Amino acid sequence: MPELPEVETVRLGLEPVMTGRVITTAQVRRPNLRWPFPPDMAARLTGQRVMALRRRSKYILCDLSGGETLIWHLGMSGRVLISAPDAAASQPGGFHHVHPAPQKHDHVVLSFDQGAQVVFNDPRRFGAMDLAPTETVEQHRLLAGLGPEPLGNLFHEAHLVAAFKGRAAPVKSALLDQRVVAGLGNIYVCEALHRAGIAPTRKAGKISAARVAALVPIIRAVLQEAIAAGGSTLKDHRQPDGELGYFQHSFQAYGREGGPCLQPGCGGTIRRIVQSGRSSFYCPACQR
Repeated sequence: MPELPEVETVRLGLEPVMTGRVITTAQVRRPNLRWPFPPDMAARLTGQRVMALRRRSKYILCDLSGGETLIWHLGMSGRVLISAPDAAASQPGGFHHVHPAPQKHDHVVLSFDQGAQVVFNDPRRFGAMDLAPTETVEQHRLLAGLGPEPLGNLFHEAHLVAAFKGRAAPVKSALLDQRVVAGLGNIYVCEALHRAGIAPTRKAGKISAARVAALVPIIRAVLQEAIAAGGSTLKDHRQPDGELGYFQHSFQAYGREGGPCLQPGCGGTIRRIVQSGRSSFYCPACQR
């Protein structure tokens, strides 16, 4: 499933195409994805101007001129494809010069007033779209329980120390809890804990406040580097212009089972364990 950097990469790719533009035609080519689409979604989108394109956790939020927000989750295999038949095709990123014919898994197609087309392709149909009033969108069932954004001002050392206090769960599970911090997933938690020298199995409440506080800038750095690299392409993720993400080439822990630890002077070997059904990669020599 795409994590925060992959979703932010998609948002950044969509922003110049969608923000400020009018949806001239919306095609909804099936009744549902993970859940049913909202009633009359195509009609409610058609004619709307995209006022802003935001991200909340792993969701893209499209604020529309009519007072509704499109909540968009990419799911496990969802991809966003952009094409433009006019001058926009010459922009960096190389959009298609003509709109491609609809494919089997192109479930939602949005056409815009400048000629661009945005397609949501989702072979496994674990993605989702919903519409909610913009004024109350933060209370939507998908967003209401989310913690602070890891790149925002509300995610700070005092918050994480308080969230971990007395917590018996492993630190990795605590960081994956979306009520503690929104948008973190398996890949970037493994990478952050490796940089911090903290074993994923350590009980969150047993880690000193100083070490917990030090995690905050490390988490931010890992996410910012991943966004700059276009996210991580392991299976399905591509940027909206079709390019792959490249952060996987910078992994120090994730997916490197049996490889040498890259921390200077460590000499350890990356190990893989399973926690709550998910693979954790860490170095037992330098992560304590």
